[in-house]
Amino acid sequence: MADDRYTTERDSFGRLLADREIWRQAGTIPAAGELTARWLEGRSEYQPGTFTPGPDDETKAIAADLAGLNRNGLFTKESQPGVPAGGHAQRAYVTGFCSAESAAALLELSARTDLVTVAHAPGEASESAIPVTVLDGEVVTVLGSSEGPVGDDQLRDWADEANETLALVLADSWYVEIFDPVWGRNGVLLPAVLQALTDQELTDRELRAQGRR
Repeated sequence: MADDRYTTERDSFGRLLADREIWRQAGTIPAAGELTARWLEGRSEYQPGTFTPGPDDETKAIAADLAGLNRNGLFTKESQPGVPAGGHAQRAYVTGFCSAESAAALLELSARTDLVTVAHAPGEASESAIPVTVLDGEVVTVLGSSEGPVGDDQLRDWADEANETLALVLADSWYVEIFDPVWGRNGVLLPAVLQALTDQELTDRELRAQGRR
């Protein structure tokens, strides 16, 4: 009788072990991005560092846009939509790992629009506090801290949740945080980030093509 343990068994968080096994082979940012896009689309039930089998309702509302970012060079880690000011106010934001070229494109986006990009170089340990969520008058979410797996514990966590190769790739990647400074605004941030990433990829392709001539 066939052993279907890895097609049906789940971990203590309800995540599907079969989908976890696929992450063992994801050793690049594009590979991690593709698997994250599938999770956002409901075609996978495992995401490293996310201890539920699927996105929450807030993430589902922007899942399609996030999937596009993941397929264009930004392996997203955290995000939220904007929520109008009141008892619960949010600024739209997205964070993730990317190449130096993508980080530069996102910094340039910050220079020519009112969106704000905070970029952390590989191995950089930085910490600041930019409020992006306020609940009942209290700041509950901030941006500005580097999230790269620069320490042994973080490297071990990524290796356990995904694989050692990806952990080392992320340790050598840029970590970016991009947010809309306008409280409650939606529909601006994620399309602009996608456009910046796709424009950068088009430029890279053109430069590679010129180099072959």
